[in-house]
This record gives sequence, C-alpha cells and structure tokens, in this order.
Amino acid sequence: MTSDAGPPRNQKRRPPRRPAQAQRVQPARRVAFDVIRAVTESDAYANLLLPTRLERAGLSGADAGLATELTYGTLRMQGYYDAVIRIAAGRETDRIDPPILDVLRLATHQLLSMRTAHHAVVDEAVSLAREVGSQSATGFVNGVLRTITRTEPADWHERVMDEPRTDDERLAIEYSHPVWIVRAFRRALAAEGREIELEDLLDADNLAPRVSLVALPGLSSTDDLPRSRPARFSPLGVVSEGGDPARWPVVQTGHARVQDEGSQLAALALSRARPAVAGERWLDMCAGPGGKAALLAAEAAAVGVTLVANEILPVRAELVRSALAAIPNPPQVLVQDGTTIGQTLPEQFDRILIDAPCTGLGALRRRPEARWRKQPKDVAELQKLQARLLESGIDALKPGGILAYVTCSPHLAETTGIVEGVLKRHGGRIERLDTAAVLAGVTVEPLELGDRGERTPGHVQLWPHRHGTDAMFICLLQKVQD
Repeated sequence: MTSDAGPPRNQKRRPPRRPAQAQRVQPARRVAFDVIRAVTESDAYANLLLPTRLERAGLSGADAGLATELTYGTLRMQGYYDAVIRIAAGRETDRIDPPILDVLRLATHQLLSMRTAHHAVVDEAVSLAREVGSQSATGFVNGVLRTITRTEPADWHERVMDEPRTDDERLAIEYSHPVWIVRAFRRALAAEGREIELEDLLDADNLAPRVSLVALPGLSSTDDLPRSRPARFSPLGVVSEGGDPARWPVVQTGHARVQDEGSQLAALALSRARPAVAGERWLDMCAGPGGKAALLAAEAAAVGVTLVANEILPVRAELVRSALAAIPNPPQVLVQDGTTIGQTLPEQFDRILIDAPCTGLGALRRRPEARWRKQPKDVAELQKLQARLLESGIDALKPGGILAYVTCSPHLAETTGIVEGVLKRHGGRIERLDTAAVLAGVTVEPLELGDRGERTPGHVQLWPHRHGTDAMFICLLQKVQD
C-alpha cells in the first residue's frame, strides 16, 4: 500500500486553492468520520461507539440523526462507493491511505446518496484530508471528488455496473455486500424455494432497521411504552415511532428493553414451547449481553422457574448481570466455558437456550461493518464452536427437556448444517420439534416462512425483507425420554 494518497507520479495537477482559514467541519460530519475511522482502524463497532460519540459531542435531534445517517450509510454502501472511487481516482482503493479512503467514502455517500451541496462536501472533505494526510492528499481528495461531482449518480451507477462479470458480482457491487455473502444468502433462500427474493433481502440489509422494544412480563406491559405501536409478531413487543427509547422511564428502570423482534421470538419459542412447570430449571448458555436472558428470566419468574445464565467472558457476564438486575431475585450468572457445561452440570436443565456465537450475517442492518469484517474462513471456525456448544447443551439437558439452538445468521453451514450434524450423531436420542407450530401459537400475526423447497421442516428462519426482523434461525430440539 502506498504511503502517498496524492496523484500518481509524473502526473501534473494544479494545487487546490487554499482558503485563508481552513473550512470548519460540521460536528455531525466529524462524529461520523471519527466513528468510521475507528471501525476501519481499530475494528470498533459502530452501534456501540456512535452513541458515545454523539453524547460526547452534545449532538441530539436532527444533528444526531445526520451523524447516524452519515455513519451507517457510508458503512453500508462502502463496497459500491469504493467502486466509484476506484474509477474516479484511476487506482485501486488498496493503494489509497486508509484515512484518506475513509474521507472519500464519507464524501461519496453525501454526493451520491444525500442532497448535500457539492461545494460543502468537497470543502469539508479537503479539510479532513488536511488533518489526517499530507498536502498532496488534499489535492488528491479535491480532484477525486470534483470528478465524482461531474457525473450524475445514475450515470455513476451505469458505469459501475458495466464491470461485473457474473450475476453474483453484479449484486455484490450494486447492493454493497461481499460476493461470498451474496452466494450464502442465495443458497439459504433457495433452500426455502425463495431464491427470487435475493435482491429484496440485499436491499433490506441497506435500510435502517426499526427500533423494537420488549415489555418484560410481570414488570411492564406494551401499554407502558409511549410513542409506539404494537409489533407484528411478538405479543410482548412494540415498534418505536420516534424519540430516544433510552430516555423512557420504563426502559431506564430495565422493565422494558430495546430488542429486535427476532430475538424476542427466539426466547419465546423456548419459554412457551409447552406450559412451564414450577420448579423447572432453565439455562441460557451463551447469555451475553443479556437481552434474551432478561426476557427468559421474566418469563421464568412468573411461573416459579429458576433461570441460570452463563457467559464465558467476565466483562460480558457483567453485562448480563446488569441486564438481569431489574428482575426480582435476579438469576445466577455463571462464568464458564459453555462447551464444558455438559460435563460439569450433566442433565441439570429442563430447557436450554444456545444463542450460539456466529458470523452475525443476520444483523447486517444494525452492524453494517460486519459484512466487510467477516471472511468465509470464519464460518468454518465458528461451525466447530457451534457444534461443541450444541453437544454440551444436549449433555446438560434432562431427558424430555427442550433445547433452542439459535443463530443470528441464515448461513446454512451455521444453521441446518449444525442441526443435521447433531441429529446424525445422536440417532434417536434427540428429535426435532416443529418450531413453526410452536411459534404459530405465540405470534400475533402468522409467520410467512417460505416454501421450504427440499429443506427438512422443523425450524424457523426469519428474514429482514420478509418479517422486518434480524435473520434469526430458531430450531427446537428435544431429548428423548429414556
């Protein structure tokens, strides 16, 4: 990678006119740039860092909304913008210094996807380049962005889309997803007989998700959540219609939580798979950061059930304890390796939730940077962990007990591949329950689940484009009585 982001050698370029005083960068744009840089440079998570930076900068209302759109819009469409930048710059993006490339990405988002005055975008981008790069970098940024402004967004789209050689490559650039993710999504939809929905799914990944909340049973109700409307599917959920839910008293007390509807349904599939009996013991094996554990704990407390939460990392275990603090007599939180619980606590639990670590490809709306961070090799590594966790959960499950295997990913290797593997290894010891039938008795509206194709039934795959949720996979398994 070159250390000079300026024009190629031997190419003469008139130096940009420097104003007497450097252009002031608006606070919203500066916050967005700082978050994007942290994501690129330090593998930060935008959804965790942005609220902190907004508060530190004192931004709220329209300014906070602008910073959010700049941040997430740039990260979501990074692949497409890089294609535009490569053409406008006449060089591959890996030959541009990372800070300067982030300046260009942020500016390109404003030029092509927002109604922002061109001169303001270019001037502020040059100011940012001056802060993070060399003098030649400022001229380079000015030249690239001026080139972009001379072509209409529709014409840029046509130029960019002339290059892909295959349909998957075309979709990858147009909808700004790595090709391997496009292919994984295609296979997952095809398994349901719904491959035709691929573009709808990719498009949904680039839309800002709704803010959903859950009212924890026994602590609050959906009527306690202001400025909201009932959720489509979760009987305990609402969708915010404006404002910052974190400021609502019922959320501040922990009696309600911001939680995607798909996560709510994953927890409810386990807690309501059959009537709970007082004295049962439930386990949330991979509980961090604690959202599903809080919902399970509230459900458990209402019927005299004991919940135990587990998390391998101490720092995440503290997040779980915080999430459970609002529950009367909060559940015990263990700090153990989930893959060993089956050995240390054999046949101790009537119900177990395994929300397994995964690629997170089902939550790309919320964590857009994950699409650029994950690699195909990650799937194989996670598969091994997922299989070990599921084996451990089976060992920890009482005969007749129910286990919910959940991932926030639709990748077949992380979903049905794991389930089919454990069913094959355990023969008649484990059987698959009809998860769709269970959730049909839970949801407010029926879940439209696709044609299935040749896929074996017994699980539920949620989708952003079809259900408005994260792409959660939910499969209920039962340990056969001896």
